[in-house]
Amino acid sequence: MKPLIVLIAVFLISILAIRLLTEKYDLLLSARIGMCAMLSFTAIGHFAFTKGMTMMIPSIIPLKTEIVYLTGILEILLGIGLIIPSFRVYSAWILIIFFILLLPANINAAVKHVDYQKGTFDGSGLTYLWFRVPLQILFIFWTYFSSIKIW
Repeated sequence: MKPLIVLIAVFLISILAIRLLTEKYDLLLSARIGMCAMLSFTAIGHFAFTKGMTMMIPSIIPLKTEIVYLTGILEILLGIGLIIPSFRVYSAWILIIFFILLLPANINAAVKHVDYQKGTFDGSGLTYLWFRVPLQILFIFWTYFSSIKIW
């Protein structure tokens, strides 16, 4: 829920800031700034809640801690890439693939009742997916329509 709040809040603030600075509305840029902020916010979790994040990754996958750190860095870099015009489309496609690849970790976390913030197995379970899967879909569409789709 927090990433969604960050995404929407920064999007709305960006609309106003861009309007004040340029006297124009740039909803697509505002949407990319919102996604960049949201990705930076979620990346912090990779470093603050590393243990819990590693618990989300299916047991078959090695180097869990390294993957958590790498994906945190990747989120920051790709978020910034959305803002840089020459990197925008590439960053968006990588992010879309990234969001799709995150789904198994989210399903695994739900099945195992992982609470990534506490690093325990007393999380909300499968009900978590009722919010998380639509949220992942929203992130994919948001990224696509703000960065790739030519209007």
